[in-house]
Amino acid sequence: RMKMQVPVQVDYGVRALVDLAQNAHESSVRASDIARRQGIPRQFLDRVMLQLQRNGLTKAQRGPTGGHSLARPPSEITMGAVMSCLGNPVVLVTCMDDAGNCEHAPSCGQRSVWQDVETAIWSVLNGTTISDIVERMQVQELEEAPA
Repeated sequence: RMKMQVPVQVDYGVRALVDLAQNAHESSVRASDIARRQGIPRQFLDRVMLQLQRNGLTKAQRGPTGGHSLARPPSEITMGAVMSCLGNPVVLVTCMDDAGNCEHAPSCGQRSVWQDVETAIWSVLNGTTISDIVERMQVQELEEAPA
């Protein structure tokens, strides 16, 4: 069974964005609170938050009441956006990036299949928002709650 390797910084970024969405009632959320609730090492979280901010997904406020907040509604932040700013592009086979790398590329029947797989992956990532993840978590909590 093929496994797609999700970069750890993408996992941390999604968890941080979900935390911000769940705590949107606060004007800003401290990184230390996100790190504690999500089990993310603080030094990694700081780097992730900086990248999210640079890419316009979050904003930061300095000072004693400062912290982080979403720069856009969670329904407008996709997994694809997070993958694009924190992860490496999904490349399943090397010829996807450079067909010149493979002597079989000109007559390869596989290449178009792998391109379809990559397209499907990005379709799911670009079609799934932080709001969707929050909703899925709420459904799972309800399903797992004792009756």
